[in-house]
Amino acid sequence: QVQLVESGGGLVQPGGSLRLSCTTSGSFISINGMGWYRQAPGKERELVARVTDGGSTNYADSVKGRFFISRDNAKNTVYLQMSSLKPEDTDVYYCNARVLSRSVLSAQYEYWGQGTQVTVSS
Repeated sequence: QVQLVESGGGLVQPGGSLRLSCTTSGSFISINGMGWYRQAPGKERELVARVTDGGSTNYADSVKGRFFISRDNAKNTVYLQMSSLKPEDTDVYYCNARVLSRSVLSAQYEYWGQGTQVTVSS
């Protein structure tokens, strides 16, 4: 099994910054992609940013220029540097990893962290 553990959430004033971290552990051959998603009450979970094993990134339009995703492959860790935070960014942020299975040939599975709360408020 695979586990994802997030950290770094909290309360920040508008215009402030936070950095989220997510470390993946467990049984897998490799991580093909990692990303961050967020979900507000009553809304669907949405992509915030994602990075592939090769370093390609994808950002939601609402966070481009403000958020930056990075990945440390040696540590199986993905980071989300959030700057110029807005109240609209208030959400539970979930880490996601797509891994190559160690037990099933060529199988890839999605795993999610437990979520970390980000609150942007004055």
